Amino acid sequence: MNKKVIVVGAGAAGLICAGTAAMNGAEVTLIERNDKVARKVMITGKGRCNVTNNCNMLNELISNVPVNGRFLYSAFSRFMPDDTMAFFEDLGVELKVERGNRVFPVSDKAVDIVDALNRFIKSNAVKRVQGRVTSLIIEDNQLKGVETETGEQFFADTVVIATGGKSYPQTGSTGDGYDLARQAGHNIVKLKPSLVPLSVHENWCSDLMGLSLRNCAIKIIDTENYREVYNDFGEMLFTHFGVSGPVILSASSHLKNMKKGRYELFIDLKPALSEEQLDSRLQRDIAKNSNKDFINSLGDLLPQKMIPVIVKLSGIPPHLKANQITRDMRHDLTYLLKNLKLTITDFRPIEEAIVTSGGVDTKEINPKTMESKLLQGLFFAGEVIDVDAYTGGFNLQIAFSTGHLAGENCI
Repeated sequence: MNKKVIVVGAGAAGLICAGTAAMNGAEVTLIERNDKVARKVMITGKGRCNVTNNCNMLNELISNVPVNGRFLYSAFSRFMPDDTMAFFEDLGVELKVERGNRVFPVSDKAVDIVDALNRFIKSNAVKRVQGRVTSLIIEDNQLKGVETETGEQFFADTVVIATGGKSYPQTGSTGDGYDLARQAGHNIVKLKPSLVPLSVHENWCSDLMGLSLRNCAIKIIDTENYREVYNDFGEMLFTHFGVSGPVILSASSHLKNMKKGRYELFIDLKPALSEEQLDSRLQRDIAKNSNKDFINSLGDLLPQKMIPVIVKLSGIPPHLKANQITRDMRHDLTYLLKNLKLTITDFRPIEEAIVTSGGVDTKEINPKTMESKLLQGLFFAGEVIDVDAYTGGFNLQIAFSTGHLAGENCI
């Protein structure tokens, strides 16, 4: 007789888990509170879906998971990024590799990944049920199934919790899985945002709201020891509260014990130029615009929206003629363009984070099977576990690897 399996949560981890278990002979019921599956997958990678990272050295993969990376050794070993790529290509999704080994569908449409996962569960006869699971059914220390908020009960031999974290609650990630885990006696490591925008002290950021810098370099300094904790190159975005965008989200996962003013962000607006080269460029621009006001002489160098902010921060009178700018003024301007400073005050709320740091304590989960060490027949997969990675496709790979491992072992 086939084992009955319930998977709670139809995100990336839950879908691959349900399909894998069913493919291996289990009778699987997938319970999801939303009417559509994989809502969060739909918005990853700005709707393009950075499905994995084409990094197939196990140690390199683990090194990109700063929180409990070693816990994932078995999960990654059983299902590596090349397995993820082969999985989707077998389901008809053409993939491409971009900068930083990031893998996307050729179509640049996340819906193609979601549709493929849907095909996977349908072709393996997974039964889908819409409902919100609110409790585990546990009798005499034995797991019997789950109950939804409407009182409907579903019985099974094993249950997999794959409900995601607490980020992006509009996609259904509201932390339900943590409550279910607690019912089985599990400890939940304190939740905090990871891969999240940053609030800053300086109010001029709001003047630049919506401005995206495509090719800037950043570094973050810890003022407690004046060490550089992170540097990166790429795209960032100014917002009404501070900064966001890929390099900022990546940086956020390196900031520990956050407190107001501890970290300073320095933006290099012209990373392709050394200070000497930038100074020469400024000299040429000043000569070209010698009779113009300073504020009207920077159009070739900076985005229009940024010019008033840089002029104000430079301290150079906006209507000073370009040919009256002194050597010292020019040098100070060069330094400003290479070291635009912002004081970080906090992370944005967890609801705005891409992933949740914290979750079900990995010490209470068998890393070789994803089964609970506290309650036989209970398994975990994906973001509900206390693991999180840097940007670049690594977090979805965690979902696929843990989901696949749980799917293999819950039967």
